[in-house]
Amino acid sequence: MNPTQQKILDLTALLNRYGYEYYTLDAPTVPDAEYDRLYRELEALEAAHPEFKQPDSPTLRVGGAPLDGFESVHHEVPMLSLSNAFSPQDDSGAFDHAEMYAFDERVRGGLGGTAPEYVIEPKFDGLAVSLLYRDGVLVRAATRGDGATGEDVTENVKTIRNVPLKLHRPSESALPELIEIRGEVLMLKADFAALNRRQLEHNQKPFANPRNAAAGSLRQLDSKITAQRKLHFFAYSIAQQTGGSACGTHMQELAYAAELGFSLPEGNYGCFQNIDGVLAFYEQMHAKRPDLPFEIDGMVVKVDSLAQQETLGFVSRAPRWAIAHKFPAEEALTVVEAIDVQIGRTGAVTPVARLHPVFVGGVTVTNATLHNQDEVARKDVRVGDTVVVRRAGDVIPEVVRVVLERRPMQILEHSSSDGLQEDLFGAADSAERPSENRTVPLYPPYRLPETCPICASPIEREEGEAVARCSGGMLCEAQRAQGLIHFASRKAMDIEGLGQKQIEQLVAQDLVRHFADLYRLDIPTLQKMKENAEMPSDASTMLSTSTSAALSAGISTTLSAGTSDGQNKKMPTKWAQNILDGIEASKQPDLARFLFALGIRHVGERTAKVLAQAFGSLENVRRAPEPALACLPDIGAVVARSIAHFFAQDAQQAMIDELLAAGVSPKNQAVTLPLAQYLTPEKWLSRLPGFKISENKAAALWDLAGKNIEGLINDNALPADWQAWRKISGNLSLLTAMQQFLAQMPSESDTMSSDGLNAAVAGKTFVLTGTLPTLKRDEAQAMIEAVGGKVSGSVSKKTDYVVAGEAAGSKLEKAQTLGVAVLDEQALLDLLNK
Repeated sequence: MNPTQQKILDLTALLNRYGYEYYTLDAPTVPDAEYDRLYRELEALEAAHPEFKQPDSPTLRVGGAPLDGFESVHHEVPMLSLSNAFSPQDDSGAFDHAEMYAFDERVRGGLGGTAPEYVIEPKFDGLAVSLLYRDGVLVRAATRGDGATGEDVTENVKTIRNVPLKLHRPSESALPELIEIRGEVLMLKADFAALNRRQLEHNQKPFANPRNAAAGSLRQLDSKITAQRKLHFFAYSIAQQTGGSACGTHMQELAYAAELGFSLPEGNYGCFQNIDGVLAFYEQMHAKRPDLPFEIDGMVVKVDSLAQQETLGFVSRAPRWAIAHKFPAEEALTVVEAIDVQIGRTGAVTPVARLHPVFVGGVTVTNATLHNQDEVARKDVRVGDTVVVRRAGDVIPEVVRVVLERRPMQILEHSSSDGLQEDLFGAADSAERPSENRTVPLYPPYRLPETCPICASPIEREEGEAVARCSGGMLCEAQRAQGLIHFASRKAMDIEGLGQKQIEQLVAQDLVRHFADLYRLDIPTLQKMKENAEMPSDASTMLSTSTSAALSAGISTTLSAGTSDGQNKKMPTKWAQNILDGIEASKQPDLARFLFALGIRHVGERTAKVLAQAFGSLENVRRAPEPALACLPDIGAVVARSIAHFFAQDAQQAMIDELLAAGVSPKNQAVTLPLAQYLTPEKWLSRLPGFKISENKAAALWDLAGKNIEGLINDNALPADWQAWRKISGNLSLLTAMQQFLAQMPSESDTMSSDGLNAAVAGKTFVLTGTLPTLKRDEAQAMIEAVGGKVSGSVSKKTDYVVAGEAAGSKLEKAQTLGVAVLDEQALLDLLNK
């Protein structure tokens, strides 16, 4: 071997051993200066002879050239989530472990009464990552993503010092040909504190918690930035393996991972013969939690035997043999400095308590949701109150209760005005006026404002609803941006290239106000958006200069070309044209996508599909009266009222007309729902707003009216309750609208043949479970829905068919119990192709 090559091999091996001792074992054997000297020597040799650089060289940990984006990675073995269990504490601090005892009972029941051994290990508060090694060398690292597909973060993971780039050879076996190690990427508390100190020293925003810092660092496009963040990795499972040592238990897996060079949370996990030992260890870890070098939000409990794990299997998207045993939410005291409101995409008005900053559960909390007016009144939260704040599930900050003895008070003199007293005492107390000076709260009870703080439109609250809403719609800037983001999103109009940042900037600069404005965009307008966009102050630390400038505006940079007079003429670059191309390509959406994109309250993807299947065209949907809508499957009175109200507003109709004038043309589709079956007289009569009547009585009323709407409108011999309803303003107009709508209802020739696809599938409910041989689940769902079927997520007596593939779980069992027809993939295809 070439002497230089041998030297590089020796230095690589030596430095990797020193790094393993330092970062994994926490037991360095040489001073830092000696490591640095050898590292510089290796770096110089590799620069002179790059052909001899090893795949596990420690110099790879400094990061490489910035990436354009992350590639998608399909997980051959899905990265499933875990079910949760909680053990609340009473006032004495005692834990209630009922949920964990129930878990133990389920496990023993699934094993035929056999009592398993359990492993308990920390539930790290970080980012789940999968590491794939071939012949001992790291070839791919991927995030969990949605469990089936993640992002390729290999270059960033290589910068994590305690991740072996090449596996250690086990003492009693060869290296595995292939092994997938799963674990958690996190940031140690000390490294997080140091990072935030650096952020503040450079006048940059500190990170909220170690998890956010770790997640943001791992997803940097520039791996050199990731390398500076000092991330850490703990292994917790082996997902797949070919060759090497075979393991029969989870504890053996962990030991094998340690032998291969991975870090384990030493002293913070163990194996126990029964659930009581597990729970005792859980309580010890709860007490130990504040002193750990990393953040955890609970413990993970697993059946130790891999054979027993296989026997127990999975339910839905979680294993039956493991559970996340969460710690009780942490609480702290702080003061309410103000109460504001936030306006959501649908206009929902949410009161938010602005808090004096307090550290709760590893996060600095500065605000907490108060949910709605009823919740504020129930807890009687006021400005100035000292409150108990909790992170529910260690995620969402909430106000638990007010510490009334700390409420700021004032002396109210007898001469104070009645109005002031009413405000201070609240409506319930205002009947009794104080006859002498008394101490009262300094601040009045909180009430939602009557108008939106953004657009000044009235705030309304529907009867029976807890949530109040701004009535401004797209007139409200808060709703406008979110409404446009929803409109352009992948599941709606799917406008490629037009993302959240660009839309927010267009709205903030008042360049776009309505949906149709998107279709009037041109290159000069997009250039103006870019020029007015402000660069974030810390962009240079997050991305390379060129990339940060591009992503701060959600676009690429512009090019400049010198002109003869020395002035620069700005030239549009590809980013602008890409956005315009994406907008143009969205002009002919499926009808269901278009309806979903409009952001009609209560109309999700499924409801939009039902509307498209029932009516076939936008025009039919626009004129469908409320009773007709309420007859459709999965559309009840509340949803029907919301849809009808939306299309009854002149402003909304004008907005749609503008879209159509701008060239948007939703595609008509065949009517696949048998409308004649749904819109029978007894059904739509029983769904008239404000007129409660059963379908049987509605059928009798229809007969009395001569079986026509004309009789319902004019016959004065009909029952008195009907005539009273008919006299109410707007109801006669509703009947006339129904008459016109039914007269123009799609004919049989517009629908699919009644003896073909409709008879076999239309109106039927399907449930998909397990893995089908050739069809993906979303493909099977699309095929069923295309011919009028409905796909549900759960099995019930109303289910017509369960389509079961490999590893079908509890849904198949329930279908067999209820006697629901079960189809395999071929039987489904035969049914669809009748």
